Amino acid sequence: MTLRAVSDSHTQEIYRPLRIAAGVRAAYRSLRRASALLEEWAEVLGERDVLLGAPRASCAGVIRAVDIVRHALEERGAPIYVRKQIVHNKHIVSELEQLGAVFVEEVDEVPAGATVIYSAHGVSPAVRAAAAERGLDVIDATCPLVAKVHAEARRFARDDFEIILIGHEGHEEVEGTVGEAPERTTVISGAEEVEQLEIADPARIAYLTQTTLAVDETNLVVDALRKRFPAVAGPASDDICYATQNRQDAVRALAVDCDIVLVVGSQNSSNSRRLVEVAERSGCPAALIERADDIRPELLRDVRRVGLTAGASAPEELVEGVVAAIAGLGSASVSERGVATESVHFKLPPQIRRVA
Repeated sequence: MTLRAVSDSHTQEIYRPLRIAAGVRAAYRSLRRASALLEEWAEVLGERDVLLGAPRASCAGVIRAVDIVRHALEERGAPIYVRKQIVHNKHIVSELEQLGAVFVEEVDEVPAGATVIYSAHGVSPAVRAAAAERGLDVIDATCPLVAKVHAEARRFARDDFEIILIGHEGHEEVEGTVGEAPERTTVISGAEEVEQLEIADPARIAYLTQTTLAVDETNLVVDALRKRFPAVAGPASDDICYATQNRQDAVRALAVDCDIVLVVGSQNSSNSRRLVEVAERSGCPAALIERADDIRPELLRDVRRVGLTAGASAPEELVEGVVAAIAGLGSASVSERGVATESVHFKLPPQIRRVA
């Protein structure tokens, strides 16, 4: 053994007690944190009523979009490329990735000639043109209700209207709609923005809306538009989708009788975030959670009746997981409060119907 080796060995022996002491301190801190967490959960143990909102969870447009990806993978094999998240839910996206779906931001990331699926939020004509240039095999999973808004944008633009699109700048659905008539479309999100609009011809103005907005807030913007521009035209029928409306109505019904409303959905899900806002405006605390693991003790402290729903892009199985988690804290009496019955079903596109 060399002198250096002896020296290193001696040094290691000197520092060994210090490393052991540091490990003991770290273990002690971890134990204290675990003990504190157990005490927090112990404080929220007990019986609860869980009131489920209905309708809730996946809507017809989401079911259709996810089915399109599944069927395409079954028939054509992996990989199948999807532009953006097929729907705004991490759980669904993760499951589809495991089956072989590859999610990309833009079509230029897709190999030439490969299959690409457009998400339920729709795309602009520019994206369609880029896909055509690359010779991509396109399957369109755009929700039919979003496609309706696109058609309205084209109609108003063709008739020389300036279009006010009520929605959230940067949202994929809004980007797709603006792309139908970018030179004629202005995006606003609140009634306070109406006074700032500069319209060349107040007699040729129309409004459209993002499909996943909060109904009451959207009505305030539309009222402000009509007050300033009496001749403003609107869509032939309400742009806010039936599923968004129904889930918001259900949340209002829950908020009346619950201590808190939990909304299952991803942070990037517009319709899920709107459900939280609707509950809060109805006077009830609310929280957006991805899944049961996101429930924190403070959400259930002094809570005996929990309202539970899910955004239109969240699967029902995540709701079931939350119910099971709440029941695990004592016992849970589960009931449902329904405000509507949904029977809407959207057909799959021709490419999928032939192989499904």
